[in-house]
Amino acid sequence: MFGGKHLAAAGVLGLNRRNVDFIMRLNPRRLYPRVDDKLITKQLALDAGMAVPELYGVISHQADVRRLSEIVGERESFVIKPARGSGGDGIVVITGRSHRKRRSYRLASGMLISESELMHHISNIVSGQYSLSGNPDSALIEYCVKFDPMFAEVSYQGVPDIRVIVYRGYPIMAMVRLPTRSSDGKANLHRGAVGAGIDISSGETLTGVLGDDVVDDHPDTGALIAGLYIPHWDFILHSAARGLEVTGLGYLGVDIVIDRDRGPLILEMNARPGLNIQIANCTGLSSRLNRVDEIFDPKADAARRAEVCRQEFPAQRQTALPLDMEH
Repeated sequence: MFGGKHLAAAGVLGLNRRNVDFIMRLNPRRLYPRVDDKLITKQLALDAGMAVPELYGVISHQADVRRLSEIVGERESFVIKPARGSGGDGIVVITGRSHRKRRSYRLASGMLISESELMHHISNIVSGQYSLSGNPDSALIEYCVKFDPMFAEVSYQGVPDIRVIVYRGYPIMAMVRLPTRSSDGKANLHRGAVGAGIDISSGETLTGVLGDDVVDDHPDTGALIAGLYIPHWDFILHSAARGLEVTGLGYLGVDIVIDRDRGPLILEMNARPGLNIQIANCTGLSSRLNRVDEIFDPKADAARRAEVCRQEFPAQRQTALPLDMEH
């Protein structure tokens, strides 16, 4: 195990320093609802002219759970998620319907779920089972992002998403999260998804991390993780940089998915982004945070900030970082 001094020497940002020096200092608690409530985040992004998955409906009361079939209509696919959930908990992805069983839906895993089971799940969401605070919540029913074929060899069932860390409006580090069998097709690292670092300057994927292990290939497909070029990279960095203006938060994670037909979509934003992104990039965040403080320009717009980061932070091929970042 590595202590705090070893982590600092490696340029790794630890949990305590992230919380005290960046989150508490730059993210006023009064602004947390802007990112902790996905419905508010979606509306803020729409108001800013940013693309998000289409919202089909919201269920906020137990009496409205029965409106599920009315909301989804004849749609073959959709996603149900808690407005104030986290880490992928409570999210259900429907990819089709059964033509043999009436009122049955097909999950991303291929399993069938009945409409009554789905309504029971929505009832649990509304009761607050998956909310951050445990208080009553709302269930969002929205467009199901379509798989971009470029990720076909490095993803299992689900849709990968791209996490960008944005500091004072500057997108300083990024990774793509790749669903696996063990993550149940969800792009969440704590569930077993693979995180692959991305070269900020080019959009090329780097090494991968699975749990606390650095990996070269996807555990289910065997395909190499490094060497992919993320499409729409300029647009993605620009969109992430706009997270500052949209949320008012000085330190945040912006999550973006690439839809096969609609291109990049803002999925959500996070006031407390995790730190494993450093392992995936084999680079600590500290030097990039320090560099932004040196070059910060309050007059620079989002496009300029994104371009500066492409110039400032090309990937450095390094050895693996120490993995204990709890200090």
